[in-house]
Amino acid sequence: MQLGIVGLPNVGKSTLFNSLTRAGAEAANYPFCTIDPNVGVVEVPDERLGLLGEFYKSKKITPAVIEFVDIAGLVKGASKGEGLGNQFLAAIREVDAILHVVRCFEDGNVVHVDGSVDPVRDIETIQLELILADLEVLERRIAKTGRAAMNDKAAAAEVKILKKLQEVLSEGKQAKSYEPADAEEAAFIQSLGLLSHKPVIYAANVGEDDLADDGASNSFVQALKSFAAGEGSESFVICAKLEAELSELEPEERVEFLADMGLAEAGLEKLIAASYRLLGLMSFLTAGEKETRAWTIKQGTKAPQAAGKIHTDFERGFIRAEVVNYQDLLAAGSYAAAKEKGQVRVEGKEYVMQDGDVVLFRFNV
Repeated sequence: MQLGIVGLPNVGKSTLFNSLTRAGAEAANYPFCTIDPNVGVVEVPDERLGLLGEFYKSKKITPAVIEFVDIAGLVKGASKGEGLGNQFLAAIREVDAILHVVRCFEDGNVVHVDGSVDPVRDIETIQLELILADLEVLERRIAKTGRAAMNDKAAAAEVKILKKLQEVLSEGKQAKSYEPADAEEAAFIQSLGLLSHKPVIYAANVGEDDLADDGASNSFVQALKSFAAGEGSESFVICAKLEAELSELEPEERVEFLADMGLAEAGLEKLIAASYRLLGLMSFLTAGEKETRAWTIKQGTKAPQAAGKIHTDFERGFIRAEVVNYQDLLAAGSYAAAKEKGQVRVEGKEYVMQDGDVVLFRFNV
């Protein structure tokens, strides 16, 4: 899974990126300190891996990962070259979702590029720049495809869809507000990589004092949550400054630090949960003495396609899947015992994978 981080300058975007990835991107109190797109890879915390790894005495444990792409802060007029322009937006055209960091704290020492804190205004500023960037993409695509459309029915059909999207964007609406006529049209729109078509997770960046009640008493957070709910997006509250402090601690110290603050989880856990919900993701597991590993798939994925995540040969030569729930496996004490209890199931090509399945794929090519 890959998430692109966007936001205005000085909203805590790069501080959050640093704390999540420990990648050390420069973070300073002035606009445009992030000059090149920064990429960091984060492991997805999953306690099941440690339990299964211990169960099998695995030599290696490999968690699922999320890749974050952090781009320079956008400002009003970015699509027309203001600030650093939209030169970095191409870096997030391939991401699965956008993480939009929004400032929800007052601090006279941290300059706001528009002079005041207003989450909804800030969100709309970024949205407009993404829409304008998408319009440029559509204009170029229409010009290119239009030349072939006179003698090619497929190209003509594409141009028709592109012009419908162009009309929607020209009205200031996001590409995801357009409803495709069918699955084929939906797939074509998805292939365009339009920024305003991507799912969005809003990170309400607050001060430490607002974490205890999850921003319930912060009017900025409430405005953001209401906006996000209205467009069907995910949102969560985070303190980038605190996350930066947490990132310097060892895992045990981190748990103790969070407990002292009365917090059940760090921002990364909140973000991952929101990401999985928004994108409809889950994990299945493979386990053994050599390696215990988590694999991320879409909910509703069938066994052969899940096998293909491991290797294309597994999907091509799929015979069957031997499946057991990880809790049943651990409770049974051994794979053989789980099998004796009938908890290891043999599933075929139509089996829909479930979160927490421990799977052994049988294949032949």
